[in-house]
Amino acid sequence: MLETRIVIDPEIRHGKPVIRDTRVPVEFILGSLAGGMGVDEVAREYGVEKEDVQAAIEYAARLVAKEEITVYA
Repeated sequence: MLETRIVIDPEIRHGKPVIRDTRVPVEFILGSLAGGMGVDEVAREYGVEKEDVQAAIEYAARLVAKEEITVYA
C-alpha cells in the first residue's frame, strides 16, 4: 500500500514525501496525528483517504525501523 500512496518527486515540495496526487506532505499528516487528531479527522482536514493516513504512518514506521542508535556510556 505504501508504494501506491506515498511519492517522492524532486519537483513536488522539494522532494519531500507527499500523498500521491496531492501536495500534502507526510510530515503534516504525522504532525497532526502527533498533535492528537484522529485518522478520520486528519483525512478530512487534508482531503485525503484514511488509507493515505495509514500509509504515512507506515512510511514513518519503516524509517524508524532502519535507524541505528548508538548509546555511549
